[in-house]
Amino acid sequence: MLVVAASAVRRGGLEAVLGQRTAVKSIGSISTLASLNAQLRQIQPDVIIVDLPGPDPQFLPAIRALPPDSAAVVVLIDEPDAHWSARAVRSGVRAILPRESSPEEIEAAIHCAHLGLVLLEPELASDIAIRVRAEDGDALPQPLGELTPREVEVLRMLAEGLGNKDVAERLGISDHTVKFHISSILGKLGATSRTEAVTQGIRMGLIIL
Repeated sequence: MLVVAASAVRRGGLEAVLGQRTAVKSIGSISTLASLNAQLRQIQPDVIIVDLPGPDPQFLPAIRALPPDSAAVVVLIDEPDAHWSARAVRSGVRAILPRESSPEEIEAAIHCAHLGLVLLEPELASDIAIRVRAEDGDALPQPLGELTPREVEVLRMLAEGLGNKDVAERLGISDHTVKFHISSILGKLGATSRTEAVTQGIRMGLIIL
């Protein structure tokens, strides 16, 4: 994991907090996006964590300039809008989270990004889906990716009407993990709500009534 943050405090904090996670290994940090390509060639991280106070005009061009199949990018940013976030995902960003996200949430995002999944908060995923549908003339959204077995399991529980805590208890996982699974499901199915995700799941044959 490589941390990119203009603030030395944020760089140090992210490295210290995430370095305590047994499944995450920090291999350094840099202060600017300008040196990102050079650092990638030297240390070849699997995941890049980019800390942004707000949309940075240098960010998207820097991400587009990365070599194909390079490190997965996770962005921590305050109040991203749907337009910027959609452009970021099209540019190759794998996860977008609030800057105040917990270490557990960031670690989950790192793992999802490393696996090639796109992870967004449910509200942001819904905003992006609504925007895409509006641009496409309200066409029915097409699935963006295949659900994992665990995501199918969570989707079926949503169809039963279970809440996050009930799903977490049944699967023996945390509420945070359930939240990330639901976010991934909404993103992959192009759904704007749990109800729409369930409807899509029924149409795809993932849920048998």
